[in-house]
Amino acid sequence: MRVFDYSRAADAATAVSSYADSSVLRDPPDVSAPTQYLAGGTTLLDLMKLDVMRPARVIEINSFQRNKADIVFSDGGLRLGAMTRMAQAADHPQVREAFPVLAQSLQLAASAQIRNMASLGGNVLQRTRCSYFRDTSYPNCNKRAPGSGCAALEGFNRQHAVLGTSESCIATYPGDFSQALLALEALVDLTGPLGSRTIPFAELHRAPQHTPNIETTLKPGELITAFTIPAMPWARRSLYLKIRDRESYEFALASVAIALDFDGQQVRHARIALGGVATVPWRATDAETALTGQPLSDETIVRAADVAFARAQPREHNAFKIELGKRTLRRAIREAAALEVPT
Repeated sequence: MRVFDYSRAADAATAVSSYADSSVLRDPPDVSAPTQYLAGGTTLLDLMKLDVMRPARVIEINSFQRNKADIVFSDGGLRLGAMTRMAQAADHPQVREAFPVLAQSLQLAASAQIRNMASLGGNVLQRTRCSYFRDTSYPNCNKRAPGSGCAALEGFNRQHAVLGTSESCIATYPGDFSQALLALEALVDLTGPLGSRTIPFAELHRAPQHTPNIETTLKPGELITAFTIPAMPWARRSLYLKIRDRESYEFALASVAIALDFDGQQVRHARIALGGVATVPWRATDAETALTGQPLSDETIVRAADVAFARAQPREHNAFKIELGKRTLRRAIREAAALEVPT
């Protein structure tokens, strides 16, 4: 780990002010910018130790956890402070009852120790587990060294993405919680040197295209302060299904966050997000359309899974993810439909 300056911020305003004073504000932002925020540190510190990220200054923001770690229910839905720890949200009785997909995605995301440390805001910004990105002995990684190429394209790519890829990057987004937020159409509150704003969660992450080093739409110095999940009729009939190489702590090979709402025997609303198979949290809108207004027959379920992966682009070692992803989605649809949901 390299030498860096360290400071603590008492609140969000102090943090963004310190960032603006100490860092060159870049537009578009660069994940290798000289100043980084530190919450749980379960991603940042790992990457600093690996010499993948090299911030000159780290601003710790845990001091303002008290007013950014709230879990608030209202008639309009649920508000989760960005400093809420994963374990707090996963174990909250009302979250588990009203938004089961959120609790399940967090429960399955990591070990108990990491869930106790990691913040929700930091969790959605975690970076890929691609070995070519995390091992600096590989020179060709456009995420780490823009313009250097992508070693995974012709290398060992079993864990890599089949959706949302480009010729510049096929690294898989590793998170679980983001898929749940995407399926529930969450909003994200942001604050930064240029003020505060709210965006749909669906607009937070950027597909790699030609600039895989730019992973989000955050402006320089911006912090996530909260997530708002609206109270929608499909939220209670929701679940997170995660398929991985082992049941203990492991990243997804394929996962599905799904929420369904029925009108009699027909699907009135379907919300589906895929994980483990894409470069970003992936909303399967074509699959949602295939289900909406249809009775939930085997034929409908198979068609929805097929269209979800119609644009998949496999490489040498990860082609199995297409069939695995389809099977995972079919199973998730059936399990969500079978849930007993209080009216």
